[in-house]
Amino acid sequence: MEDLKELTKAEDQVMQILWKLKKAFVKDIIEEMPEPKPAYNTVSTIVRILETKGFIDHKAYGKTHEYYAVISKEKYTKFYLNNLVKGYFNGSFPSLVSFFAKENEIDVQDLEKLLAEIKNEKK
Repeated sequence: MEDLKELTKAEDQVMQILWKLKKAFVKDIIEEMPEPKPAYNTVSTIVRILETKGFIDHKAYGKTHEYYAVISKEKYTKFYLNNLVKGYFNGSFPSLVSFFAKENEIDVQDLEKLLAEIKNEKK
């Protein structure tokens, strides 16, 4: 997983759309974006960067290309969260959970439910 690179905000936005649509032409990606819509060339450039980084690939239809993700959302999420934990919580997942529990005022009952879910998944 070390071969992955962190996505920029614009790259992440395009990837979120590709993960949702499964496959898309640049015009389809733009349609999914909020107003004001970026220029076609801007999105096309981001798509080519994502392809160079190994996140997406394409199928050619003459001069047009249909793009699809080759890195799953789950794989990238795991990579991103591991980097977050390393960078901000000294590699400690308990520190991460503690931080979010305090910040979001999670009560003991919710934490106990979370613990029960984790224990069930390990079985």
